[in-house]
Amino acid sequence: MANLNRRTFLAGATAATLALTSRRTRAADANDTVVLALMGANNRGSQLVKGFAGQAGAEFAYVCDCDERALEKGINEVVSNGGRKPKGVKDFRKVLDDPAVDALVCAAPNHWHAAATILACAAGKHVYVEKPVSHTPDEGQRMIAAARGANRVVQVGLQRRSGPLYRKMIDRVRDGAIGRVLYAGSKYFADRPTIGHGKQTSPPSWLDYDLWQGPAPARPYQDNLIHYNWHFFWHWGNGELGNNGVHTIDLCRWALGVDYPSKVTAWGAKLRFDDDQETPDTCTVIYDCDGRLLVWEGISWTRRNDNKSQIGIDLRGENGAIYVDDSGYTIYDPTGKAVESEKLGRGDAEHLQNFLDAVRNGASLNMDIEEGHKSTMFCHLGNIAYRTGQPLAVDSSTGHIVNNPAAEALWSREYRDGWMPNG
Repeated sequence: MANLNRRTFLAGATAATLALTSRRTRAADANDTVVLALMGANNRGSQLVKGFAGQAGAEFAYVCDCDERALEKGINEVVSNGGRKPKGVKDFRKVLDDPAVDALVCAAPNHWHAAATILACAAGKHVYVEKPVSHTPDEGQRMIAAARGANRVVQVGLQRRSGPLYRKMIDRVRDGAIGRVLYAGSKYFADRPTIGHGKQTSPPSWLDYDLWQGPAPARPYQDNLIHYNWHFFWHWGNGELGNNGVHTIDLCRWALGVDYPSKVTAWGAKLRFDDDQETPDTCTVIYDCDGRLLVWEGISWTRRNDNKSQIGIDLRGENGAIYVDDSGYTIYDPTGKAVESEKLGRGDAEHLQNFLDAVRNGASLNMDIEEGHKSTMFCHLGNIAYRTGQPLAVDSSTGHIVNNPAAEALWSREYRDGWMPNG
């Protein structure tokens, strides 16, 4: 499966399309079990195991991880949450040929999202892929093409799109509760510790580091990289903007009702620690959306001082404002008086159920791959503006950068041979 060329991809897509009718006929019964394979069992993967365990008719047949310790953790997580013991497989590609598997749940690092999704779609599997959609803008476009070509369901893990709280908030926006939204601001605060200065060593015995690198060009093992700090290296991650900013940016974009910005400006720096982190720990990105603004502010080394959630969204309309975080929303009139508030769930369980419903009977996804790509593009464009030190002009109908060769050079990346489709 590693050497996925155009012929292999198209053949897999054709087979998947032919199988779609029988697959959905088999899965039409709401009580029919959706068989899952998990890729990436450490942290978020184990959280997803718990989440799917709470949904009727979902079963993990496989847990896949290149870390022996995480593999065992994932298997134990399935069993402890009431599931039958799944098979543990180091390389997820080996389970894609099993016709009993309906879907791949991808909780692997960002640099794996595109290759895993494309391979799974070509093998006829549906996909639940964690945010951000992709590691580069080009990858997101490839993933959309793979999902559409194989007629597969691909849900992105931006779970707040399914949450009663945020759906009610958007309904109030659409009802005109604050008038036309002109400004959508969001914040993310965390007090992350330093990642220190790592040393190049041999990979530990419990890790298949070559497989962990997957499609990314090979680099020596570094002892402060795995399992979380890869987020802060451009070679594998997308910084805090792609890691956590994508959640609130998605909600702001939803409230504004826009697809892509027309101009992007970013300011940022690494202020707090002398360590190996490449991405900024302090950053503000301003997106001009054809005359309305979306702003994201992220600080990764200090907590908020108002005891509120790590995230927060401030929507400003012509006739009032809405403040929302995961605890609830409040609507304010033009004088600043609170006139309405609501506390509802953020959507974790509902999002997984929505994916299962789509696999079983073709229900509409709340966060389809194309919609997730649009929100991820805001993160990519913000990171590109930061990395080039230049404001970006963007075609707001397509999301493509306009007349900026330095920025366009970061649109895609190189891969190790055989890991991505050719053409």
